[in-house]
Amino acid sequence: MRVSTRGDYASRALLSLALHGENTPTSVREIAERTALPQPYLEQILLALKGAGLVRSKRGVGGGYVLARDPADIKLSEIVRAVDGPIAAGDFGEPHSDGACDHEGQCVLLAIWAASGSQMRRFLDSFSLAQITEMAQGKASWPAGDPDT
Repeated sequence: MRVSTRGDYASRALLSLALHGENTPTSVREIAERTALPQPYLEQILLALKGAGLVRSKRGVGGGYVLARDPADIKLSEIVRAVDGPIAAGDFGEPHSDGACDHEGQCVLLAIWAASGSQMRRFLDSFSLAQITEMAQGKASWPAGDPDT
């Protein structure tokens, strides 16, 4: 499973807003400079995040984007879903149940793919933007990586 470039960029943009003051509008140009993200692509991503209710925009002089909610109330899974759609291991459909599978065990694999998508959703749900901000500031421990990977 992979988080897309859009999901990564959206997460970086919101982290930048959280790190630099939630209530002060920040221009797309400033976010792009701070995160080293391409501005035209970032504009598209911020529009998707606005549509999902994660950021608000202010027009005019001194305008830009601000977080629409407290960082503690924004989950990493929400950010990824806002730009990538549902978090899943694939788009394989639902397995049959009780051994009623009609394609040589395919349903067992479908159940495994569904479970792995659920596991990833739960993992991303376990991180709020506030927690990630604290990690980035050195105020909290980073998540431990899996030694088997």
